[in-house]
Amino acid sequence: MLVSERVGTEAATPGNGTSPAPAADGTPSAPAGDTAMAAPAGEPQSRTADIVPGPGGVMTDEVGVVTGELTLRTEFAAGQVTLRVQYREADEWYTVTGGRVALPDVSGLDAVHGVAVGLLHRPEG
Repeated sequence: MLVSERVGTEAATPGNGTSPAPAADGTPSAPAGDTAMAAPAGEPQSRTADIVPGPGGVMTDEVGVVTGELTLRTEFAAGQVTLRVQYREADEWYTVTGGRVALPDVSGLDAVHGVAVGLLHRPEG
């Protein structure tokens, strides 16, 4: 199963994994549905991916363990990364227990998000 990832600033939209044709001037376009807008310096940024955790789910600070089909959001703001999860398409976000760490530069956000997805997405158990 592939993980559906979304990138952007605060709001993200589902990507469909397809790449549109280059723009009229020949420059490549972002995949349809993905947003990779550069936020001004100091603005919060986030990356999201749909995940299915393995047995035992994901422990959160607010409600304990959550299981099933989830969305993971890796947020960067003020030199810190925070991992949050929600049940897919729900409104409430929960902070992953132990999911906060200092990150001096936003350039590391994609790497942190990739590691988090790699650790938490375990659809096969």
